[in-house]
Amino acid sequence: MLEIIYQDEYFVAINKPHGLLVHRSPIAADAEEFALQLLRDQLQRKVFPIHRLDRKTSGILLFALSSEVAAKLQACLEDELTQKIYLAIVRGHFPETIDVDYPLTNDSGKTQEAFTSFRNLKHTELEIPFGKFNTSRYSLIEAKPKTGRMHQIRKHLNHLRHPIIGDRPHGCNKQNKLFKERWNMMTMLLHAKQLKITHPISGEDLVLKAPLFSTFEEMIETLKLKVT
Repeated sequence: MLEIIYQDEYFVAINKPHGLLVHRSPIAADAEEFALQLLRDQLQRKVFPIHRLDRKTSGILLFALSSEVAAKLQACLEDELTQKIYLAIVRGHFPETIDVDYPLTNDSGKTQEAFTSFRNLKHTELEIPFGKFNTSRYSLIEAKPKTGRMHQIRKHLNHLRHPIIGDRPHGCNKQNKLFKERWNMMTMLLHAKQLKITHPISGEDLVLKAPLFSTFEEMIETLKLKVT
């Protein structure tokens, strides 16, 4: 069953696992399970997806329980006061803080403005030789996207040369190979952790939080990135 982190008579928020598509897509013909169908069957009613998360990204995903609420919730999600917070584990020692204002081009060739604020939570250096280096460096970071472009966080981190561990194709294939061979880890370490949003009906300010899944937690422990 999907983990429900918020539910009322108007909408539902789930904690989407890694590897689960939001809905059917021609670019992932191999998939047999989808968040939309799983939640519909779990609740025994129709649900309406409000936004998307990449298949490889885990965390907060919203579904309205009517088309009317769906339109209102989408408007709330696009409000400038709405705040999304993601966690990621990336290659290298990340800057303390950095804002990235770097336009991105989507699959249809359209270039759009894209802005993300990043903050380093902790970095580590392990006695694991990698390439020409005697050690390996990693960081646990927080990302706050101000725009919602496809693969925005992933592309911005690749632009900074601090790709997300487990990301394909925007990551580092050599690091991904190291994690697969050493720890049997093939998950992309990006998680939609928190969402601050105004309730579309009551006007209440909501703070929704999605716990990390076990693989992400295990890698935080393994890489000594636990924040105390």
